[in-house]
Formats: sequence, structure tokens, C-alpha cells
Amino acid sequence: MRPLPPTGPQTASAGSKGGKVHRRRLARSRRLFAFDRGLGSRYVAGTDEAGRGCLAGPLVAAAVLLDYECLSHSDRRALSGLHDSKQMTEERRLEMYPCVLRAAARVSVVVRCAAGIDRRGLHVTNVEALSLALERLAPPAEEAISLVDGFRLPACSVPHRRVIKGDATSAAIAAASVIAKVTRDRYMREVAHLHPGWGFDEHVGYSTPEHRQAIEEIGISPLHRRSFQSVAYSQLELG
Repeated sequence: MRPLPPTGPQTASAGSKGGKVHRRRLARSRRLFAFDRGLGSRYVAGTDEAGRGCLAGPLVAAAVLLDYECLSHSDRRALSGLHDSKQMTEERRLEMYPCVLRAAARVSVVVRCAAGIDRRGLHVTNVEALSLALERLAPPAEEAISLVDGFRLPACSVPHRRVIKGDATSAAIAAASVIAKVTRDRYMREVAHLHPGWGFDEHVGYSTPEHRQAIEEIGISPLHRRSFQSVAYSQLELG
């Protein structure tokens, strides 16, 4: 006997849902690359950071230089899912990380530890790290346009443009956001065993309920930013 066909309203298959997600991702990525190409320059440099809003761990700034005249077809395909790293799953970021490294003409990374952030202040440290990452990238002066996500860098020797929500606007900035985010998350997971009890391998230093509860129960670690203004620290003696 043949089984009866299913009854009730038809629902989209998992395959069709996956296809829609993939098409949206491609369309989003195309907008980022179209923005960069619309600048009319062969080279586009993007700079972004990860970890600025964390309770613990370093701040990581990254800069990526894309050479649009030398970007191969295979590189373009590999980067087709590129987007703001905060909007990507961890799996997608890890997949995208080596693709960015292969496609980029140059990459630079600057890391600033919690103690340095406490000494200089978060904003000063962030701007300095972004500036240094862009300067180390050394984009070709006459042929490159350099973009920074959200910040002006007054002391930076490289001419640049601030782009609000740049990691969701420019492919070069989105690429830098992936490098910064993956670099930082890997570090936090690698050192988590040295600081047991805070769950750094799970939240990588961000302010989650579990992280705040751990601080309340066992205090702070050497990775925590003592200067960070957080209610998570309100019951602690940090003087």
C-alpha cells in the first residue's frame, strides 16, 4: 500500500530556507563590495577592532588591504559570505578567516592587554590601536583609500575616512572585523585553562549573566579590566 500524501498547509523545506539565507548573505556581501568599488580606487584598506566592550581580555585592532585589480575569481567566491563579524556565526567567521588572509594584499594586527587599557583608558587605547594597525598596513599612498569603522584617528599618519557602521558597509572593514574577532576569540579560549572558573572559553570576556555571576562569586582575574565601569564590579573592592 502506498503511503498517503501529507495533509495540511505546505511548509518550506529546509533546503529552500537554506537557499533563502544563502541568497540574502550573498546580496549583503555584494553590497559591501559594491561600496568599496564605488570609491574608485584600486586599493581599499579597512580597519576595525574587537573586544572594546568586554569586561576581560585584550582589545584587538586589525587592518586589511584589498587590491581589487588582483582579487581573483576564486577569492571573490570565497569572500561571498563576508559581512560584519558580529552578525556571523562563529562557524562562519572561522571559515572566512583563512579566506580573508588569502585574498588580502596585506594584513596587520595590534593587540592591547587589559593592563594597558587600564593605564591609558579604553578610548585612547582603542584609537591608538586602530591608528597603529592602519599605519603598519602601509596602504599605497597614491592608490589607496583607507576606511575606519566608526572612529576618527587624529594622530594617524595615514589619511583615512570614518565610516559609521563600517563593518556592515565596506568589504575591507568587514574583512578586518573578521580578523580582529577571530584573533581575539582564539586567544581567550587558549588562555581559559589558565584562569578557570570565569568561563572565558564560552563568553570570551564579554558581559554575560554567567560571567557576571562568576565575578560576583570569585572576583576578577588578571585578564579583567579593572577600570571598566560595570555593575558587575559594583560589589568588589578594586582600589
